[in-house]
Amino acid sequence: MQWLAELCVKRPIFASVLTLLIVVLGIAGYRTLGVDRFPKIDFPVVTITTILPGASPEDVETEITDKVEAAVNTVGSIEELRSISAEGISLVIVQFKLERDVDVMAQDVRDRVGRVLRDLPEGVEPPVVSKIDPDASPILFAAVRAPGRPTREITALADGQVREALEVLPGVGQVRVLGGRKRAVNVWIDPVKLRSLNVSAGEVARAISAQNLNVPGGRIDTGRDQLTLRVLGRVAEATDVGQLPVRTMGDRVVRVADVATVEDGTEEAESLALWNGEPAVVLAIRKQSGANTVAVADILRERVDELAVDLKAGGVSIDIIRDESGSIRTGTDGVKEHLVLGAVFASLVVLLFLGSWRSTLIAAVAIPTSVLGTFAVMSWMGYTLNTITLLALALSVGIVIDDAIVVLENIYRFVEEKGMHPFRAAIEGTREIGLAVLATTFSLVAVFMPVAFLAGIPGRFLRGFGVTMSVAILVSLFVSFTLTPMLASRLLRPHDADEKKSVLE
Repeated sequence: MQWLAELCVKRPIFASVLTLLIVVLGIAGYRTLGVDRFPKIDFPVVTITTILPGASPEDVETEITDKVEAAVNTVGSIEELRSISAEGISLVIVQFKLERDVDVMAQDVRDRVGRVLRDLPEGVEPPVVSKIDPDASPILFAAVRAPGRPTREITALADGQVREALEVLPGVGQVRVLGGRKRAVNVWIDPVKLRSLNVSAGEVARAISAQNLNVPGGRIDTGRDQLTLRVLGRVAEATDVGQLPVRTMGDRVVRVADVATVEDGTEEAESLALWNGEPAVVLAIRKQSGANTVAVADILRERVDELAVDLKAGGVSIDIIRDESGSIRTGTDGVKEHLVLGAVFASLVVLLFLGSWRSTLIAAVAIPTSVLGTFAVMSWMGYTLNTITLLALALSVGIVIDDAIVVLENIYRFVEEKGMHPFRAAIEGTREIGLAVLATTFSLVAVFMPVAFLAGIPGRFLRGFGVTMSVAILVSLFVSFTLTPMLASRLLRPHDADEKKSVLE
């Protein structure tokens, strides 16, 4: 590395270009870095959810869960297999070894589950295979209110106009409606009328499902054109459901209205949302996997404000009731503040001991350069600005300046004690101390880099810490052998102001 220092001293423009390259790449990398609370970690856990409406937990266990478990158990690298059987639902949870790719494991599970579909009972919904995603939790909740209006109308507005406007935003993954009650046509069967007409509830259900649907009607070939036909059999109004025939008894036709009451109402309430004591419909908004949480929250807030202005005239209000990005902002901003303060205090300590603002400037320039160079590598490796990586950067502030101080102090010693011109002192001083600086830097890397190779969940979280620290230290080594000697040769003053010796002596 000594040859690089000599080259940079003799070719200051080359050293400046190298530093500018690091700075430009660092700024470009910083602009692409996401901001999140913790590193993005894919846990190798896959769930299989199967729904059989109306089935008891015992039937779910024997008819669904046992068969799914037997099929999934043939997949390799399973660390834990457990299941939950409840009324109408089966949940099988498969945990694989940490080193396995969760996407590959999820596909293997889908293949195994697909083989037992024909063995499942009639009426069961297709099993849903999904992987555990840490980004699945909502990042923002918004409440839609319209005092005086029924919940059904608020739900239609929130599920249609508001939800659709938010789902198209970049970075938004899913918008769920909570506390809403959608429109539903309820058929309330009267058991007394059923018994009097000798009609079963199953006949009523089959009549409604069989006569309330649109079916293909074939195709007409006219020679030049081909026309596709459809038979429109779906009822247009809720009252028309009551006119559907159930059974013909001689000359009499038993219709749905004869044995039941048809109501144009709402679905059964499964959740309730209140905001300040008033009924509301809450929108739970998830981001896309890997998206910048803070950036997506900012876009959502801007769009919600626009919608609030548009809907205000109709007596509808939209309020953000919870924003998960707030805690992320507070945590990351606090670490960023400590990062800046650490750089300032490190520079002040250097100024206190060296007593020269020129020397302080030469040493302190290694801090931002090393941090920016680290941003470039973090972006290339897909890391984010989170609590772990920012902690590594804050800790590295006091370390990245060490190499520059050691090199600068030795150059300064050559100028002061030997009366050497700063140009020659930069070359000779760096050459003398080069191996010691290399040994010191690599010993630090040997301490922090193994953290990136820890096993288990701690290793997944601390990998970014070890890599970030090691990269910052290595960039500081590069700066101490390029920019530091070049600046010292230009900014330090000769020990004798009247010295006329040649810089090449």
